[in-house]
Amino acid sequence: MAVRATVLRFPSDPDAQEASGLPWGVTVTPFSSKDENGISPVYGSDGNLLPRCENCYGYFNTYCELEQWAWTCSLCGTLNGLSSQAIARYSHPQSCAEMISSFIDLELPLEGSEEEMMQAHPVYVAAVDLSSSEEFLELTRSALQAALEAVAPGALFGLATFSHKIGLYDVQGAIPVVKNVFIPQDTEGTLPVDLEDVMPLSQFLAPVETFKDNITSALETLRPTTSWERTAGAAQGLDGVLMGGRGFGAAMEALFNYLGSEYGNTFALARVFAFLSGPPDHGAGQLDTRRYGEQYASKGEDADRALLPEQTPFYKDLAAVAVQAGVCVDLFAITNEYTDLASLKFLSIESGGSLFLYSSTDDSTLPQDIYRMLSRPYAFNCILRLRTSSEFKPGHSYGHFFPDPQYENVQHIICCDSYATYAYDFDFANAAGFSRHAAEQPMLQIAFQYTVVVLPEELASAGLGSASRGKHSLKRRLRIRTMQFAAAQNINEVYDSVDPEAVLSILVHKVILASLEQGVREGRMLLHDWLVILTAQYNEALKLVSVYLVLSLPYLRNPLLRFHEEGVHPDYRIYLQCLFSALEPSSLHRAVYPLLTSYSTPDKQAYPRHSLSRAALITSGSPIFLLDAFTTIVVFYSSTADPALPFPPPQDCLLRTTINKMKQDRSITPKLKFIQGGKDDATIFENYLIEEQDVDGSGLTSVMGFVSFLEDISQSVLEYMK
Repeated sequence: MAVRATVLRFPSDPDAQEASGLPWGVTVTPFSSKDENGISPVYGSDGNLLPRCENCYGYFNTYCELEQWAWTCSLCGTLNGLSSQAIARYSHPQSCAEMISSFIDLELPLEGSEEEMMQAHPVYVAAVDLSSSEEFLELTRSALQAALEAVAPGALFGLATFSHKIGLYDVQGAIPVVKNVFIPQDTEGTLPVDLEDVMPLSQFLAPVETFKDNITSALETLRPTTSWERTAGAAQGLDGVLMGGRGFGAAMEALFNYLGSEYGNTFALARVFAFLSGPPDHGAGQLDTRRYGEQYASKGEDADRALLPEQTPFYKDLAAVAVQAGVCVDLFAITNEYTDLASLKFLSIESGGSLFLYSSTDDSTLPQDIYRMLSRPYAFNCILRLRTSSEFKPGHSYGHFFPDPQYENVQHIICCDSYATYAYDFDFANAAGFSRHAAEQPMLQIAFQYTVVVLPEELASAGLGSASRGKHSLKRRLRIRTMQFAAAQNINEVYDSVDPEAVLSILVHKVILASLEQGVREGRMLLHDWLVILTAQYNEALKLVSVYLVLSLPYLRNPLLRFHEEGVHPDYRIYLQCLFSALEPSSLHRAVYPLLTSYSTPDKQAYPRHSLSRAALITSGSPIFLLDAFTTIVVFYSSTADPALPFPPPQDCLLRTTINKMKQDRSITPKLKFIQGGKDDATIFENYLIEEQDVDGSGLTSVMGFVSFLEDISQSVLEYMK
């Protein structure tokens, strides 16, 4: 569990917090195997026996005062009695994880019989759009082949298709058989028959190890819906326009209900991979994509504001159905047409899944992304709870979860991998803040309860023997991190303890929220005003302020905050919002502010960092440049590079090793581009040179250069100080 605070020394009171101009909060990566300093938790058992405060329900930890018969809660100061069992437990402190470390991971007893716990099959279902092209299906086949290689042993796999009908594949016979159910055309229509009656779930979900060849054969039979089929099954749309036959919403609803009937019996978590080639336009959940186009010019509407909210609550409501069914949805949109991801995104972000967007099948990283996603460990049925000492409290919480309807500051996460990150900002509970003379320091406790599937070989190594061969076991665990911070004595101590990347994370969440509620223009103004206030409040902290100025110009130039008229596709903006709001701070920093390094040869680095400008390319004299923008990695050979230098760089060189390390540590697969200056189109590389001095502009509505940006901030600060 990695936790990063925006400031290590907290502001002493609300006035100090406001005066600093800094956001105050933390980012949390709960399923990270180590903390932010690379330290692992201390593992233990009997998490159900861990004492809890009778007042705030916080957990006993190393910061609590322990007496013979009682303990004092480090969060709220309440004196709690100890049970006879706990007294016996703590008479041998070195055998208890919670007495050794403030970062612990404890086993919890699982409800249910041992047999039920051993029936936890990982379940994966692919839902493939047949209202698509052959290129789309070829890419999807490659991705699913990669998925079959990555899934855990003992996994069950189901193949479904959708167009104007839903197809369920039975791959457990000699040849694959598909059974179809037609989707009603109208938005209120329901399927004429339940999927369970079409094909029993046990017949649909096939063990991958046994039927991998059959599944592969079934994938080869996938064909696009013909124009004749599509016309026959299509609806006459609004204004007489012939609509397509992509019944995505109805298919998802039917699949969730189908799988939900076996939730907790056949599986503890099912993952649905939904491959979509365009907007849903048939049956329940169809979307009107005409809202994207020229109509805003005639109506005087702000496209940047109108295209961000969802146009229907259908998919948000459907996400709740998925959550109840124990289903996590990963949505892969492979299309360059407007698909209204603003409406569809809730399926993935609220169920703990991921949203991917690929504008082309030609250079798509879909197979690598799905393999990477399934290869890393994940937890499910998670509960995240943050508690603070009494002087302050959590304000907003941000991330891909759904809040508990009953308890404050409790988030439910259906599926959580080691990269998934959440954020909180803080408010003071009262005007007094942290007393300067109090012995108690600000305290934070994060509890993360989760379930993992333990594979057969792990059970064997744990001494459970061959009886468990071929079976999976569920393990429920409780991970707790208790942290103590200091209260700053003055404003300089606050600034000296800043973590710029954590600040950026909180800012990104705030700006995305403002954009969704009030439009992109408002999001840009929020960031601009924050910069002005920070600069004005601490005008002399040149080093600190320059960090934020350098970070914030790229952010303003990022497609996340560029205007509709500047050519930013609304679906791409939504994709970036979903991606950025789940990244841990260092990854987000790289996504917002690329890193440019140079090499004198493919085996020798020249400079570790350059400014993102053409001037840096010229003055460095280096022939090779490596640009890392998180989602894209570019290797650029200068037009003056020695022709004897190998292009592209050979596989066994330092440059390639560096690139491979970058890709390995990433939650998604970055695109890799090789460009020879003077020969290839270098636009993609030049677009990342966002510190260009000669790009001019005026005001926030235009793209401005770095000099213009600094002048604009300086002028705004002067006006603010008046």
